[in-house]
Amino acid sequence: MESAEIRRRWLSFFEERGHTVVPSASLIADDPTLLLVPAGMVPFKPYFLGEVKPPFPRATSVQKCVRTPDIEEVGKTTRHGTFFQMCGNFSFGDYFKEGAIKLAWELLTAPQDKGGYGLDPERLWITVYKDDDEAEQIWRDVIGVPAERIQRLGMKDNFWSMGVPGPCGPCSEINYDRGPEFGVEGGPAVNDERYVEIWNLVFMQYERGEGTGKDNFEILGDLPSKNIDTGLGLERLAMILQDVQNMYEIDTSMAVIKKATELTGVAYGDAHASDVSLRVVTDHMRTATMLIGDGVTPGNEGRGYVLRRIMRRAIRNMRLLGATGPVVKDLIDTVIEMMGQQYPELVTDRERIEKVALAEEAAFLKTLKAGTNILDTAVTETKAAGGTTLSGDKAFLLHDTWGFPIDLTLEMAAEQGLSVDEEGFRRLMKEQRERAKADAQSKKTGHADLGAYREIADSAGATDFIGYTDTEAESTVVGILVDGVSSPAATEGDEIEIVLDRTPFYAEGGGQIGDTGRIRTDSGAVIEVRDTQKPVPGVYVHKGVVQVGEVTVGAKAQASIDSRRRKAIARAHSATHLTHQALRDALGPTAAQAGSENQPGRFRFDFGSPSAVPTTVMSDVEQKINEVLARDLDVHAEIMGIDEAKKQGAIAEFGEKYGQRVRVVTIGDFSKELCGGTHVHNTAQLGLVKLLGESSIGSGVRRIEALVGVDAYNFLAREHTVVNQLTELLKGRPEELPEKVAGMLGKLKDAEKEIEKFRAEKVLQAAAGLAESARDVHGIAVVTGQVPDGTTPDDLRKLVLDVRGRIRGGRAAVVALFTVNNGKPLTVIATNDAARERGLKAGELVRTAAKTLGGGGGGKPDVAQGGGQNAAAIGDAVEAVERLVAETAK
Repeated sequence: MESAEIRRRWLSFFEERGHTVVPSASLIADDPTLLLVPAGMVPFKPYFLGEVKPPFPRATSVQKCVRTPDIEEVGKTTRHGTFFQMCGNFSFGDYFKEGAIKLAWELLTAPQDKGGYGLDPERLWITVYKDDDEAEQIWRDVIGVPAERIQRLGMKDNFWSMGVPGPCGPCSEINYDRGPEFGVEGGPAVNDERYVEIWNLVFMQYERGEGTGKDNFEILGDLPSKNIDTGLGLERLAMILQDVQNMYEIDTSMAVIKKATELTGVAYGDAHASDVSLRVVTDHMRTATMLIGDGVTPGNEGRGYVLRRIMRRAIRNMRLLGATGPVVKDLIDTVIEMMGQQYPELVTDRERIEKVALAEEAAFLKTLKAGTNILDTAVTETKAAGGTTLSGDKAFLLHDTWGFPIDLTLEMAAEQGLSVDEEGFRRLMKEQRERAKADAQSKKTGHADLGAYREIADSAGATDFIGYTDTEAESTVVGILVDGVSSPAATEGDEIEIVLDRTPFYAEGGGQIGDTGRIRTDSGAVIEVRDTQKPVPGVYVHKGVVQVGEVTVGAKAQASIDSRRRKAIARAHSATHLTHQALRDALGPTAAQAGSENQPGRFRFDFGSPSAVPTTVMSDVEQKINEVLARDLDVHAEIMGIDEAKKQGAIAEFGEKYGQRVRVVTIGDFSKELCGGTHVHNTAQLGLVKLLGESSIGSGVRRIEALVGVDAYNFLAREHTVVNQLTELLKGRPEELPEKVAGMLGKLKDAEKEIEKFRAEKVLQAAAGLAESARDVHGIAVVTGQVPDGTTPDDLRKLVLDVRGRIRGGRAAVVALFTVNNGKPLTVIATNDAARERGLKAGELVRTAAKTLGGGGGGKPDVAQGGGQNAAAIGDAVEAVERLVAETAK
């Protein structure tokens, strides 16, 4: 069975059973705590956390996922891969353990000609959480799995949480026995290579407290609503259904292996080492294609770093296999050919994906040559000093500056008889990642190869930045890039990156955004500068568009920044320093900066804190900042040695790398920081600072957003106007407003409760009359009809169950009522035991009704719910239910 068919069957199976099909989300996670989507449930996380009400009770998806923690194991095992597809089905307060288990078993074991995957039930083993008696009982007594094929495991293996306080619960995993050729018997508790996990069912039924690790936290109690989150690895199931040895040999991957063997002349299966390389290439090129397809571009930080590392590992392994020329296009095209059926956007975006991938390949092939020279020098120096180990900082330099993978450095150093300080390298890598801002580098470099900037630096030298003292400069154009490629000239309408020999434009860094302005050449050309970046040390790149004329390399130019905007940014940057110091004074040194962004008239400041900052503390911090402004403190900067700066107590700024000489910005006797940004000359120039509030952006990291100067004044003026309007409406003084509003809200809440109670009573009053109106259809009491519009789903359900309960005397009963809620039709259908004995199941009846209404639905045999889009079809839906009852009851 092909991978595309596995995916199609999954979605079709669950859609037929009342699940809403949700398309795969982008791999770029919409979550500040994640770089990429690592699991199928991530898009549903807000529903499980209770942050957003789910728009459906059931859902299913096949989600693209990327995980890289075990990247070094890729190719060496049967189950490690960086890209995979996670098939999931989800229930939000609908079915629970028994429903999830039955669905999983049915899909896995149903014959393929009946829409299932046709797995042999005798080869399926089950694991449950050690204390989950209910799950074991369902597997054993309801499904019929022999007790000897059900194993209990602890929290590490069979208990799930998000790693933070919130929903959690036990899991039950379905494992497939691949046979004695894959190892000893004994079940998944003994051998997870032979007994491969293919499906994990998570039963979210508890709320967890604070703690660390997989098992070091307290269970606080039951969740108010129990949910289901399951995940089946599509590639693992394909491995079984296609009867291949590992995930790399399934249809969508084997084609890439064959293409790699064609390009290198190395046969798959000849040797273990070459097989590992071929698998690495296959896995990584699949991942790279999907990442680029979702908009990730290679870089040195965040998602860009993940993509760059993966691509360069793949290219390096192709070189180890014997490839001498470019190979990426052929491999990318093969991936698109195999995955395009499942993800048509890959075919549509083929040209863009190829362009990004080819640029990265070209850049890396250049760095291989340059980096080899750097490594040879480092090896010579190490040997001359009598050493046998290449230092971690040298390995880091090769990686960070030249893009050398550490494993390439290890191999090449070993050929020279040296080892490498891997621990030191890993430490430096960790420090860099902790400082990095996700995706910042992709913004800095655009689509250009860093080598293009380095070439400009090599030929023209570093840019002379004079922006601390000047807002204009007489300059010479020393470099032009159009679409990321060096060009001798650019004409009107071209979007360009221009490099000058000297500039007043500040390049983004240290949390301060880049300057904007204009560059005019002697020939009359005008360039509107929209951003300024520093992609490589010493090179200031002005990004903009040629508005008039033609600009050429070598032209004389007049560079002018937007002074008004710069002053507003400087006020924001100085305010950031004051906020940092005031927070440290209030919370201690743990309130260290974790990021910032300074824009005209506003700034945001990220800092470390294990919990929310109390409102009273925020008020004190704001007051202290504004008191400093009133003190008219001078702001000055000076260059000094790094040791002297530290001795003076200067605070290092987030994300910056410092040399031996540093710039220290001092604000009177209040603040002293290492900083390369622009600032005001005196605190009085800030005027006013207003902290808008603070919030969490990740575990242990908080964010303050604030306004400065005129923006702060305008905000307070608007608030003052609102307060005046409220005092007039509520007839009270400003200080009385909170109490008055709280009182009004309390009365409103009480009124809403009374209205809800009255409405529910009114709906239920109709139960007796509806029960009496039951018609006899072949001995079955049938109640159908439409109740008043606006009836809520809960009230409709209560009414249906009440009517069913009023039909006595042992009569078989079917109750199917309809309403219109928020413009959409809704139905709830219930059957009693006697009706179900005659084959009438609520779930089947609901699906018939919902299909007529243009929607879907489902539920249990005794009660089910559905809905649709066409309220005008309620009459037809009633008739469809009555026909099905009559046909079934004959």
